[in-house]
This record gives sequence, structure tokens and C-alpha cells, in this order.
Amino acid sequence: MPPSVTLSSLTLAAPDGRLLLSDLQLSFGAERSGLVGRNGIGKTTLLRAIAGDLPLHSGTISIAGTVAFHRQAVQPRPGEAIVDLFGAREAFATLARAERGEASLEELETANWTLEGRIGAALARVGLDAPLWTPLAELSGGEATRARLAALVFAEPDLLLLDEPTNNLDRAGRDAVTALLAAWKGGAIVVSHDRELLESMDAIVELTALGATRYGGNWSDYRTLKAVEVEAARRDLADAEKQLGEIDRKAQQMAERKSRKDGGGRRKAARGDMPGISAGGRKDRSEDTSGENARLAQTRRAQALAAVSNARDRVEVLQPFSVVLAPTRLPARKEILKIEAVSVGYDPCRPILEDFSFSMTGPERVAVAGPNGAGKSTLLKIVAGALRPWTGTVSVATGFAMFDQTVSLLNPGQTIVENIRRINPEASENACRAVLARFLFRADAAHQNVSALSGGQLLRAGLACVLGGPTPPPLLILDEPTNHLDVESLEVVEAGMRAYDGALLVVSHDETFLEAIGISRRLVLENPAK
Repeated sequence: MPPSVTLSSLTLAAPDGRLLLSDLQLSFGAERSGLVGRNGIGKTTLLRAIAGDLPLHSGTISIAGTVAFHRQAVQPRPGEAIVDLFGAREAFATLARAERGEASLEELETANWTLEGRIGAALARVGLDAPLWTPLAELSGGEATRARLAALVFAEPDLLLLDEPTNNLDRAGRDAVTALLAAWKGGAIVVSHDRELLESMDAIVELTALGATRYGGNWSDYRTLKAVEVEAARRDLADAEKQLGEIDRKAQQMAERKSRKDGGGRRKAARGDMPGISAGGRKDRSEDTSGENARLAQTRRAQALAAVSNARDRVEVLQPFSVVLAPTRLPARKEILKIEAVSVGYDPCRPILEDFSFSMTGPERVAVAGPNGAGKSTLLKIVAGALRPWTGTVSVATGFAMFDQTVSLLNPGQTIVENIRRINPEASENACRAVLARFLFRADAAHQNVSALSGGQLLRAGLACVLGGPTPPPLLILDEPTNHLDVESLEVVEAGMRAYDGALLVVSHDETFLEAIGISRRLVLENPAK
């Protein structure tokens, strides 16, 4: 029987009891399915439910085949090493006893002499070259992710459940995961915002407030179909608003005709042209007819309002983000950054950047590339003044804003409105609210406390506060801005960067993002260990 997952009338709730997904009817087969949707919609919750980690609120999940689950940000146990991910510590102990001539006959019969080579091949598939007994605590986040993926595939399950498998991976790691999935013959359900990885999918399943929708094909196919849906949703909204307007117009005409008719009847009765009993009967019939017409008109208007609301919900779910920003007016030939003969690091015996020089002119858009540990974030820190070089000079000749992965330029103890007023003291209250609305923080959403925002909301709020003012800084410094963002938030960031006319210095392994924001030059750093 081929592997499959079938969700029947499935409803899942958050730990606080809030319903996330309701009455899902969905199935996954022996294919690679990308699971997308905004942060908080329930993607990870769904994977955990399929893996058996969470109770179901209602409904059922039926699974044919074995399942292996790659979780995000798993903390290693004390003493846990790479070999433990493969469940092979005891097997290697048996092999060691056999080599010393201390193994029992039963152990010799079960000894797996190919185990080390097979595990080594699994690690090589994800591009990890590390001894099996390396403690997980000594691995970088990207190396630990690769090791866990290798162990997952080594177990040869029928179905893979992968939650953001390319997070924290450098370019080589991302490529290795993409190649691994491209060659995978079983089923896979992949939660990811990595659009390059999503291009290798056989289907995309989108979770929204309206439910789950399956799209055949990869990410590009999905985007094409979504564009068609956006246009259809806009037409439906226009038609619904037109129908509501027509109902309101007819209701107004009927009210005006009734008012004229009632006025004429009253004038006749006042002149004595109509017997009292006749006038009373007409009044009763008129009131009955008017009441029935009013009820009918009210029903039609309620239906039309519901149609408008439903159509608007679809447009808001599907509508791509766009924004207009004030210009920085950065001159094309102005030198904005100059680094000369800089050496810097964290250990005096091991410089990360040594005798390093670099410059930027005008509104250049520079991507800083290189493997993990090459010094990309260190470079941004010396430009932003957060780290002093040992030798050499760093000169930044223009205003700038630094977006690190925690968006620390925002005060977490303040609301979004308070932050934008603090960063743009010359802007009026109305101007600040208009900016926040353009970045999708409308009405009460603008009064959220920064500490309560998701990763995508946090970056969007930071962009609104920095770029939405009357004079945006001419240089933006971005350190892995796409980590942990859903696709909707990614597209908000990309739209903001396209509308921004200043210079960019960006560290990112996301090639799709770099292409979308118009990178004009690349600075490639080498691993100092090499």
C-alpha cells in the first residue's frame, strides 16, 4: 500500500483553546507537498498532530506507512552526540567488543559491519563532514539541522514531516536539503518559507483563515494560480459592492415613493375627500405592505452585505502587499561606506576578518555571502558600530538603520505606535497612523505591544517605523531578515525593499529574496578556517 495521510473533519486547537484549523478534509500521498501559510495559522500544529504529538480537538487522522518528524529548534540532551540521532551507540559498542574479541556469539550474529559507512553516506547526502561522536552541543545550528535530517532519511520512513528544514542553513546546506528532497521517493509534507525548496514540490497546500486549499504543481505554479484567484476575488468584490449599492438605491426610491404617497393620502383625508373607514383600511393595508417590503429589503440587504464581506475576506487573504515610501535622495556617486585594512574577531588568536577592505557607493545593493562562520554578521556589526575592529578603520558617511534578527531597534516595552513616534518625532500622529496602515497595522493592531509580535509582524513593524517616516535613512543593514518569516511576511519585506530607493547591505542565504530586492553586487567571504 502506498504511504498516505488522510485528515477527516479535523479540528485543531492552540494550547489556550483557540481554534486554529477547523473541519479540514485533506489528504497527502507519496508526493512532496509544501505546506504554506502565515505564521500562527497552524502549520506546525498540523505536523505535530500528524506525528502524534498533539491530541485532536475533533476529527481523525489516518496514516498508512511509517512517519519521521523533523522538528524546529530541538535542544540536545546532555552528552548527546551525532551517533545518538541514528540510534547507533549500542550497535557501535557491539562492533567495538567484536573487534576486541569480547563479543558473544549472539552479538557477532547481529553485528552490522556496514553501519559506519551507511551513516557516513547519509551525512554526506546533507553535506555534513563531522565525526559520529561529536557532541550535538558543539555543532552550529545549521550543522545540527543537517545531522537530524541525515538521521531522519537514514531510517527510511515512508513519510517525512519536515518543519522549516532549511532554517539556519547556509547556501551549501540549503542546496543539500533541496537535492535530498528532489531525490526522495516516499511522501513528504514540508512546512517552509524557502521558495527555492518549494519549487521542488509536487503540490502546495495553503492554510488560510478560510481553510486549506491544495494546488497541484510547485511554487511557481501556485503563484500563477493565486494571481488568477486574486483577479477573480476582485471581480467578485466589485460585483457584490455593485449589488449592495443597487439594493440601497432601490430601497431609497421605495422610501421616497411611499413618503410621497403617504403625504398625498394624508392631504386627501385632511380635505375630507376620503371617508374615514376607507382611509383607515388603506392605512392598514399600506402598513402591512410597507412592513413586508421593509422585511424583504432588509433580508436582501443582509444577504448583499454578507456577500461583500465574504468577497472582501477573500481579497484580503489573497491580495499581494505593496507600499509607497518617501525618497532618500541618495546621490549615485556618494561614497557611503569605506572599510580599510580591518582585522576583527572574538578570539585574539583567531581573526574572523583579517586585513579586510571594502566600500559602497550610492544606492548600491550588496549581498554578503559565504558559508556559516565566514564573518558575515561580524562585518555588519562593525559597520553598525556594535563591534570595534582590532586594526584598520570603518567610515560610514550617511545615516543608516540596522535590522538584526531580533529587530532590536524597536523598544519591546512600547506599542508599535509609540515606537514609530519615538523613531520619527517630527511626524504627526495622523502621518504615523497612515504609515502603519500601509504596513497592515490598522486601527487596534497599531496598539499591539512589540514584545507580543510574531517574527513577521516584528520585522514589518520595524520597516514601518524606519522606512515610513518623511526621510528614510539612506542605508539599510539587514542580517538574515528572512529567517523564521512566513511567505506573506517575506513578500511584505520584499515590497518594502523594492519601494526603498536607498542602499542595502544584506546578509541572506535566500536567493529568491536577494533576486526580488534587486541585489546589484555580491561580496563573498571565505571561511577563515580555510
